[in-house]
Amino acid sequence: MGPHHPAPPDPAVDPASGPDSAVGPGPAPGTPRLAMRGIVKRFPGTLANDGAELVVRAGETHCLLGENGAGKSTLMKILAGSFPPDEGEILLDGRPVTLAGPGAGLAAGIAVIYQELDLVPDLTVAQNLLLGRAPARGPFVRRAERAELARAAVARVGGKFSVHTPVRELPIADQQLTAIARALTADARLIVMDEPSATLGEHDLSTVFEVIRSLTAQGRSVIYISHRLDEVMEIGDRATVLRDGRTVAVRDLATTTPGQLVADMIGESRALAPDTTRPRPTGPPLLEIGSVHRPGLIDITGIDVRAGEIVGLAGLGGAGRTTLLKTLFGDGAATARVTLDGTEVRLNSPAAAVRAGLALVPESRKEQGLMPGLSVARNAAVTALGRPPWLAPRRLGRRLSAPVLEGLGVRHASPDQPVGKLSGGNQQKVVLAKWITKGGVRVLLLDEPTRGLDVGAKADLYRQVRHLADEGVAVLLASSELGELTAHADRVWVLHEGRNVACFDPRTTEEATIAHTVITGTPPTPTPDAAGTGAPGTGATPPGAPS
Repeated sequence: MGPHHPAPPDPAVDPASGPDSAVGPGPAPGTPRLAMRGIVKRFPGTLANDGAELVVRAGETHCLLGENGAGKSTLMKILAGSFPPDEGEILLDGRPVTLAGPGAGLAAGIAVIYQELDLVPDLTVAQNLLLGRAPARGPFVRRAERAELARAAVARVGGKFSVHTPVRELPIADQQLTAIARALTADARLIVMDEPSATLGEHDLSTVFEVIRSLTAQGRSVIYISHRLDEVMEIGDRATVLRDGRTVAVRDLATTTPGQLVADMIGESRALAPDTTRPRPTGPPLLEIGSVHRPGLIDITGIDVRAGEIVGLAGLGGAGRTTLLKTLFGDGAATARVTLDGTEVRLNSPAAAVRAGLALVPESRKEQGLMPGLSVARNAAVTALGRPPWLAPRRLGRRLSAPVLEGLGVRHASPDQPVGKLSGGNQQKVVLAKWITKGGVRVLLLDEPTRGLDVGAKADLYRQVRHLADEGVAVLLASSELGELTAHADRVWVLHEGRNVACFDPRTTEEATIAHTVITGTPPTPTPDAAGTGAPGTGATPPGAPS
């Protein structure tokens, strides 16, 4: 860990903490750069923000922390102008603002640098920096003036590359600097950086940290979002922690430990909700993942799933859960050793995976799991039709899918209703139906199957998954909802930065122990007092150990 970046003085105590002239006239003494008060945002079946609060001082790096689903992304999309809040207010330098669209956010001095950089790869650095704002004479861009403005912005972030270089030719670290420089050309007073380290090496990250310190020294404010607590402790001044859509803690990082942040994020205690009514499946593994390696993405070893077993995959965003499931389904080149019922299989395409008996319910049901413009019946029968669904007779799709749709309890006006018109829960049932209609599923891969579903739809889906497991299907379930994994999985593997680091029995392990491992990548060490007292231990099984 590098030296801690000193926190700026509290404006309420030291009026000199406002921004310098680099960012224009400052607010009244004691006024924070940003105040989000009582922010509420509802989506169908979800309360994403529940009175969330975020206060950022001028000239500080403020870290925003929380587990997946805590409400961070929604809060930042509200700040960027992408979503309007249902309740609450936003003040910039003490003035109430209404951010009706991303353009309004940028005009107000707010720039968001997303993890997936929204640069135009085929345009040059200069074109990206001043896209839509280039100096012009009539309809003609003043290219020399644009290049000079771009060079000045790149120099301010320490960039050493030409502004005439197409962005796609830059290393990822220089693309990050380009995104930061673009925020400066818009004279942003508040810069949001979402998981900037996800694609950076250690050296590149240190360069970005130097730029952040330079920005805050000028009086600008940075909101830094990261799951990596070592980064947070190095670059942050203060941190706000969200949990279940609410602000649960605001910490001065100079006097805070990573353990305190973990406790804030997951809660002091989380109730176990295991399903203890069903005996754990025994017998040899049906699916054995000896190794799956994709350079720079995942390096997984020693995961197995028995017939009738549900094995959960827990991890932060980017931990590798989706990549693993897609690779098992033949989507993406990998070096892999996978056996099914004791026989090694080559899963080098989705067609090969389907022939082997694997089925995938993908993370994005609308984009990857359904054809929204086609009917419910055709979507549900697509794997069994033997031809493109739009060429199959309607009556064939209805006949094949009717008993499955009825068994799953899919609510629809008619089998010919476009599937895109169904609720999220019923759409997810149709994705499951297409594999049940085909038959022969031996391994079911579920990626965030309950995302966006209400409580009732979640319960329906898990009843169907449990029914399939009872019939002997091996289930590999990836979810950001740790409570769902502990309630429905027989075992839970934790993935961290592309590796599987520990396996837990949710019936004997505290949920907080699993959550700690999800965040840090290491199971907590049992306290000496717990040894030999019957207190729950970590319950962790390392990769390669018998499970």
